[in-house]
Amino acid sequence: MYALVDCNNFFVSCERAFQPDLEGRPVVVLSNNDGCVVARSNESKAMGIKMGTPYFKVKYLVDQGKLVVRSSNYTLYGDLSARVMSLLSEVAPKLEVYSIDEAFMNMDGVNDASLPGICRDLIRKIRRWTGIPVSIGIAPTKTLAKVANHFAKKYKGYKGVCVIDTDEKIRKALSLTPIDDVWGVGWRGAPKLEAAGVKTALDFVSRPAEWIRDRMGVIGVRTWSELQGIRMVEEEKNEKRKSICTSRSFASNITDLDELTLRVSDFAGKCAEKLRKEGTAAGTVGIFLYTNRFREDLDQYYPSASVRLEVPASSSPEIIGAALKALRYVYKPGFEYKKAGVIVADIVDAGSIQQVLFDFDGQARVRDDKISEVMDKVNTSGRNVLRLATQRGGHYADGIRRDFCSGLYTTSWNDLIQVR
Repeated sequence: MYALVDCNNFFVSCERAFQPDLEGRPVVVLSNNDGCVVARSNESKAMGIKMGTPYFKVKYLVDQGKLVVRSSNYTLYGDLSARVMSLLSEVAPKLEVYSIDEAFMNMDGVNDASLPGICRDLIRKIRRWTGIPVSIGIAPTKTLAKVANHFAKKYKGYKGVCVIDTDEKIRKALSLTPIDDVWGVGWRGAPKLEAAGVKTALDFVSRPAEWIRDRMGVIGVRTWSELQGIRMVEEEKNEKRKSICTSRSFASNITDLDELTLRVSDFAGKCAEKLRKEGTAAGTVGIFLYTNRFREDLDQYYPSASVRLEVPASSSPEIIGAALKALRYVYKPGFEYKKAGVIVADIVDAGSIQQVLFDFDGQARVRDDKISEVMDKVNTSGRNVLRLATQRGGHYADGIRRDFCSGLYTTSWNDLIQVR
């Protein structure tokens, strides 16, 4: 059996965990640069606020005191997610982290009759230890576990845990599940199916496999089988990425090369951290700059450039140095830049790097690797504690507008909760 654990309204729940006065109040979390709504509490959903709604359209509700708004605080969300996943790993024989707020627990080998009790105890423990409410759907396949989780979250009678483990329960659940709520169909694939008379998940599985294949291909047949309790979606393989990109839009346009240097250094440093975390190294480092294409009154310029490394690297000094070399090549004064990004590509395993016969910089590379190793160890206890001189200081080194950001309650000594 699979147990899908989903954190309820995760970003909002993270905010409420350290601000209990937000419980029961309409709350939304905004995207980068406080642009639009990316997370909503149940109360804000009831007010009719949609995902993706621009902040300026709900600002009047904030001004009237009817809505609470928070800027996205990904450092806090990431840390709380790691704590939740750590608790899940103590229970699950196999754990597959699907997203920041979802994970599949493969409970094969665990007595089916004991699963509901185990999951209810887990819900209580997660809430008590992290403050995050979760719902759990249990079923023989991942797709059915998604369906079960939907019911666990929607109906209070399940007390957070819904089990779909018989043919009768499967048919009942599918008959109550709109086709656009099915994992693997979604809002993009639903209109075509609805036009053909497929309104629910039960309508979907009632069609012949050939009919499904003609309209949705192999992926559709896989979903069709999963909804009938036949496992088709196995554990995702942790394949190494072929490229990594870190980019941001700026809160305000930037013209100064020194300021761009700070931003590009931050992005390159993030790419280097991700490379080391995955045990890989990059052979190419590229950067790109964008002016604001919506400002027709300004001159436009969209340059990009890349630097080929002599030996694939993952150290912050090498990656940042290559990115700044590319930046100096493409930068032109007189333009107002709205966005920048760094892309590392030609990624290989760090343990299988082809060395250069006459590598005169070998000792410097060894030194840079050791420096980066120390940076990673220190920075686990706080964001950007150790950094290169070309990087920005402080906890928010990305230049994003966060006018309503909460504190870094779990990763910064300065933001620890004060008890009076």
